[in-house]
Amino acid sequence: MPTEPLYFDYAATTPVDERVIAAMVACLGQSGTFGNPASSSHAYGQRARQAVELARRQVGELIGAPADSLVWTSGATESNNLALKGIAATAPANRRHLITSCLEHKAVLDTVNELEQQGFRVTRLQPDANGLIQPHAVAAALAADTLLVSLMLVNNELGTLTDVAAIGQLVRDHGALFHVDAAQGTGKVAIDLARWPVDLLSMSAHKSYGPKGIGALYVGERARPALRAQIHGGGHEQGLRSGTLATHQIVGMGSAYALSAIHLVDETQRLQRLSARLRDGLLQWPGVRLNGCAHQRIPHTLNLCIDVPGFNSAALAHDLAVSSTSACNSASAGPSHVLVALGLSAEQAQRSVRLSLGRFTTEADVDRAIAVIGQVVSAPPPLW
Repeated sequence: MPTEPLYFDYAATTPVDERVIAAMVACLGQSGTFGNPASSSHAYGQRARQAVELARRQVGELIGAPADSLVWTSGATESNNLALKGIAATAPANRRHLITSCLEHKAVLDTVNELEQQGFRVTRLQPDANGLIQPHAVAAALAADTLLVSLMLVNNELGTLTDVAAIGQLVRDHGALFHVDAAQGTGKVAIDLARWPVDLLSMSAHKSYGPKGIGALYVGERARPALRAQIHGGGHEQGLRSGTLATHQIVGMGSAYALSAIHLVDETQRLQRLSARLRDGLLQWPGVRLNGCAHQRIPHTLNLCIDVPGFNSAALAHDLAVSSTSACNSASAGPSHVLVALGLSAEQAQRSVRLSLGRFTTEADVDRAIAVIGQVVSAPPPLW
């Protein structure tokens, strides 16, 4: 029986933690918390509502936000859509300028493209040589008609960190709103919305050992009056997102985020050691170099250009589950838009691989990855 490849694609999705699964299963079946959270007239609905609100508090505690500032969604893609389209829907005539970057997830880029077709003016910032969007670049792009700035906390392909605290203060001082896509940051970065000048923040459960199909949008006090619902039908979630709440998925997200809060420091320190071991082991091979800033980053994600003639990430598939681009780009045959924006040629981008580590990665896994990639890099080029 063939062995499974070692999993190095945590940035694409994470396995659901067994403790999270147990919490979700308790919401299913006749003996579970299966009621409709909106059915407040009987005990079944009341218990479901209590479970939903506990999860809301758990998510809020991880990011330093009050529970009533959170709106449940189907994931970060919907959260991004609600944030951008929901603010754009109430934009005054003199606030029709949006700022984002060329490095964003397609859930932001495609949404901004749609708004551009509706008449909004869009500035797409270029990264610096290290793949970072610097505060001074945002400051230079701010204009009198800027409505919203949207940037990701952690780049999903590079693992680089954006200085959202500094950028957020610039945006707030200018009078615009600031949206942050934090799908890759929850449970990996200490997020403190009680202090950060962030107005909207998107999250997803499945990047943090929770289930797919559930996420949340933080809506700050400045954004709340300007945000218009994009899904209608019942007025759920303070009128911002209608639809029957999926209790088991919401409980799963709350449980996953509660575990992330407990393990954040220890898990980050462990992955720092493993990531350093992996990076040092791979950079010893000729033709291998790191894409993106070496310092302003999370340890969980490494993106490497393996600039060796004939290299193809498919050669790793038998032994390692890695990505040649983000999951959102996988349907496209083209090179990563993130790596191209970083200055790589199309060929170099296609020779790059993303290795992302997580809760269940071991030192033995790292050593095996180093050996596998070393074998591929050291192999003679194919004869054409």
